[in-house]
Amino acid sequence: MDLVLEAADQHLLTPYVYPAGWPEGEPCRQLLSLFVITNLGALALYLLFGTLSYYFIFDHELKKHPQFLENQVRREICYALRSLPWISVPTVALFFAEVRGYSKLYDNIEDSPYGWSGVFLSMLSFLFFTDMGIYWIHRGLHHKLFYKRFHKPHHLWKIATPFASHAFHPVDGFMQSLPYHVYPFLFPLHKVTYLGLYIFVNVWTISIHDGDYRVPRFLRHVINGSAHHTDHHLYFDYNYGQYFTLWDKIGGSYKSPTSFEGKGPHDYLRKLREK
Repeated sequence: MDLVLEAADQHLLTPYVYPAGWPEGEPCRQLLSLFVITNLGALALYLLFGTLSYYFIFDHELKKHPQFLENQVRREICYALRSLPWISVPTVALFFAEVRGYSKLYDNIEDSPYGWSGVFLSMLSFLFFTDMGIYWIHRGLHHKLFYKRFHKPHHLWKIATPFASHAFHPVDGFMQSLPYHVYPFLFPLHKVTYLGLYIFVNVWTISIHDGDYRVPRFLRHVINGSAHHTDHHLYFDYNYGQYFTLWDKIGGSYKSPTSFEGKGPHDYLRKLREK
């Protein structure tokens, strides 16, 4: 995140926003800047990719499903917009620790002991590490001690749209993002790669709520896509994973998506039309 902060300082904050005597490295200024940047960035990613997905990928026929709520899209967006600033508070604390040099993020490819291959391997390990972390955190949020208070709001959306992707209770939203933020404190990671992965995970979160269940047949039971996550919203106790089905299979919570078996939401709508 320090790359983003440096760019913001250079092109906007130092020349146009902050007093000339306020040093760029001063902690209070960094915290304030990170809070603004994090919120604006999260908002931009959510609204940009959510809107593109909603208009160009999401099947609007799904809005005719009996479990699609009245004014649902507006409610999803409003819930997300209320939650994102609160989610950003602990997130900014972790970004601040990165900026102050406490993480294992590095600037140059030469700083990786394995060069470009190390960058590629770190991308894979990031995906598998965060997939594992989110699986267990997500599954834990379904425990009776936490579900009603923190995770149930996200399950209001049985037939989700892309805008449901960030419509979490703030505690739920931060907890499920925690593996992304913990990774660079445990393992070396190139700074630009981290930014790219951060954007990717936000887009992926939108994609598994987009109602587009098409996946190459040979990947259907490997990739945790929208079909899997739709069944999670509908049946609760299955398919907790983020990118892959690996941990659901290990944890005994894997469910083959109903849409792959002719029993999904689209099939339900088709049967209603036939009646």
